[in-house]
Amino acid sequence: MSLQGPLVIVAEHPSRDLAEALSAAGAFPVVETAIENAPDAIVAARPGAILLADVAASRDLKLAAWLSQEVTALAPIVPVLACAPDEEDIAYREALPVCADAKAHVVIARLSAALRARTLHGSVLRRAAMAQTDGHTLPDVPRGDPLDDATVIVAGRGRAYPALSVAIGERAGAIGTLSIETAARYLKARDTDGLVLGDGFGPRNVEAFLIAVSEDTRYRDLPIGVLGKGVTLPDAEFPNIVTAVEPKRLAARILPFVRLHAFEGRLRRILQSFDNNGIIDPATGLLRTDAFIRDLERAMNDARDRGTGLSIARFVFDASMGSRAELDAARLVSRLVRNVDFGCRDDDGSVLVAFTETDLRHAHVVARRIASVLKHTMLTPDQKHEAMAPAVTLATRKSADSVASLLARVTASAIAAE
Repeated sequence: MSLQGPLVIVAEHPSRDLAEALSAAGAFPVVETAIENAPDAIVAARPGAILLADVAASRDLKLAAWLSQEVTALAPIVPVLACAPDEEDIAYREALPVCADAKAHVVIARLSAALRARTLHGSVLRRAAMAQTDGHTLPDVPRGDPLDDATVIVAGRGRAYPALSVAIGERAGAIGTLSIETAARYLKARDTDGLVLGDGFGPRNVEAFLIAVSEDTRYRDLPIGVLGKGVTLPDAEFPNIVTAVEPKRLAARILPFVRLHAFEGRLRRILQSFDNNGIIDPATGLLRTDAFIRDLERAMNDARDRGTGLSIARFVFDASMGSRAELDAARLVSRLVRNVDFGCRDDDGSVLVAFTETDLRHAHVVARRIASVLKHTMLTPDQKHEAMAPAVTLATRKSADSVASLLARVTASAIAAE
């Protein structure tokens, strides 16, 4: 997409070439300001994005505090990009890092990707206003830092891999793997908010992998981090690709992009909920509990009238997994269920799935496949690498069953009392 203005450039020593390149890319108007005048310029311009275009602006603590107070909570979001050397910290936590010597086309690509998130946020806000005006129920919007439910694939097998895995896992959900091939499989099997490639892989293997990933448009805005030097990066295909020599530095560089990508994921699920009249849970992509109960009752009546099978499964996860891993598992289930089936996440963190036109024997096959994918793909607590399979309970509809009696055979939670 072309850049949309206004755009505020904050710098003590502005680059005329960069400002001209941004204007040529469609940003209008472009407002340039010094650090001390930045708050007034931002309030007056009401920009679509802000660019901290030099090191002084990126490290200014007073400006960062003002941005945190006045810009972070704006809706739709106002992306902030900060130009800084790879080895330096950026004062504003939400800022998307840009290498201090990055070429103009890299800055433009990164800004365009961030503005796509702003456009998506604006769409959600409009849909919410329309739904409220029409008296429709608004979906339950997830709260808190998007990093709380973000997932990052971390691949590596060198000395820095443990430190890299911990640095990512302290802030987001980390799925570790020792091979590029497994990372590619995880990338295809699940939703992810970032991909980090650590040490232990040859530069040619990393480059070939990134080229293969770049050919899939689904990963256009995927945050990608590469540890070390010597790899030729396809920054034209990946606007959100970063590098660093130290694991903690790479984590610090990529996590703002992961946060934004996870926020976009929330927005897409909210839009899906609007498209389905609010019956989708934006946190998981599964049905809301009340919608699941209504759909299950209709499916039972249909199965009774047509004489077809109907089975239900409950996937229970180890109590040590924690809420982040349980939420991740529920999202995986939403991708794995067949189009004719439906499910919901219960209050206790377990997942219920109804298999329509399916007897107990075939339901066992389907449930076993889902459990197998969950075992090898979902997050595990504390960055443990051993697979943790969910416990699965199955039941099939009997002629005298009601919704409550069928659910009671697979769960003892409050949902059975609906």
